[in-house]
Amino acid sequence: MNKYDRLTALDASFLHMERLEYPMHVGAVSVLEGAPFFDANGHFRISEARDLVQSRLPLLPRFRRRLMNVPYDQGRPIWIDDDHFDIAYHVRLTALPKPGSWEQLVALTTRVQENLLDRERPLWELWFVEGLEDGHVGLIQKTHHSLVDGVSGVDVATLLLDATPDYVRPVPHEWTPEPAPSPSQLLIDSLRERATEPAELVRSVRSMMRGPRHAVERAGELGKSLSTMVHRESIAPRTSINGRTGRHRLLSVVRIPLSEVKAIRKALGGTVNDVVLAGVGGGLHQLLSARDDDVEDLRLRVLCPVSVRADDQHGDLGNKISAIFVSLPVGPADPVDRLSEISAQTADLKEKRQALSADLLLNMSDYVAPTLVSLAARAVHRQPFVNLIVTNVPGPQVPLYLMGARLIEAFPIVPLTQNLTVVVGILSYDGTLHFGLWADRDAGGDLEVLAGGIEDAFAEMAKVATERGNR
Repeated sequence: MNKYDRLTALDASFLHMERLEYPMHVGAVSVLEGAPFFDANGHFRISEARDLVQSRLPLLPRFRRRLMNVPYDQGRPIWIDDDHFDIAYHVRLTALPKPGSWEQLVALTTRVQENLLDRERPLWELWFVEGLEDGHVGLIQKTHHSLVDGVSGVDVATLLLDATPDYVRPVPHEWTPEPAPSPSQLLIDSLRERATEPAELVRSVRSMMRGPRHAVERAGELGKSLSTMVHRESIAPRTSINGRTGRHRLLSVVRIPLSEVKAIRKALGGTVNDVVLAGVGGGLHQLLSARDDDVEDLRLRVLCPVSVRADDQHGDLGNKISAIFVSLPVGPADPVDRLSEISAQTADLKEKRQALSADLLLNMSDYVAPTLVSLAARAVHRQPFVNLIVTNVPGPQVPLYLMGARLIEAFPIVPLTQNLTVVVGILSYDGTLHFGLWADRDAGGDLEVLAGGIEDAFAEMAKVATERGNR
């Protein structure tokens, strides 16, 4: 039986969730120094940029592969080499009228990100944007969530970027695509594979539970961790950020120095992630108060993706993520009290290993019929358990370069679902936390209130941290 590069159930779920209104790609908008991208005549070196990306693709084989579906939906899709791969389609050049402002780059980014990726081609695009003020160059990235998660997306970026400004134009190697299987062969192989999966599941469970004491320990651990996911507060309160999401988007950004976050953590306790959640909680307090939501004693149920990628899996594509669910206080609390409550809660979730139990449930979905996975993925759009997604991805804390041009800043963009009208993505890079606030245009017209509230919340915590440090 042929060995295919098959999507996991989690990877495939992002395809099933996708609709015209809810593209399921992750993205980013970045700003780079401009001068190294232009030749002596002032022309953008787009052919060299394409050569550079193409030269790195042997390290990212799925970036030259497209989807192939199993006939009659009798298995998860597979990745096959795109025999019409065209680097010029995926690496594009556009321009703003000089001098292009940050606001114009954001407007262009929203238009690019609103459109679905073409499933007949490899599921990614890079858009270089010339004409920015100060001679800078923009870079808009979009990659389907079935191809990467947040951490592997950072890995992909670091494969394309360099640690020094030294740059030599690479020579792309010739590439010959492997032939795709016939639909009938893929169907036969997929049915055979499915027939073996129940036996593999039984063997895995037997191995995990081998020995009475080990079985009791594992069952107790799983039960304890599952209890953190299902309890009387599992149903999220309905708020104004949980209306119906439409087709169009708004982007706002926040920049917070990582040194400030670390100083807050040192003075007030908790982890960097705890401080980040406290800042988001303060921002949500301002947003919901401005909308006249009842915020007294309000706690939003927030999903925080957690990477379960092993050290030896960096550079691998696909999704290797789990999640924890945090009850985020957004009432009129003192910022220190808010941070203390979050810290105590996340420490308890870690002790009960909630992320690992969620990971086990996600992995078990690989043994579920594709049709059921499809139905479950579509139901996520109407889920009542989460108010907000906050994803915090650690990036490199040293400058990176593309064709000799320094990457100045990068803001992540995370997809919305039908009843989540705002999402918060965070990427730390070179000493700064870069917040990408992505919202439905109709429901999130006041997105700048959230951005300003997050800035204010960090400023309040930093002030208290400084006062305690002085004492």
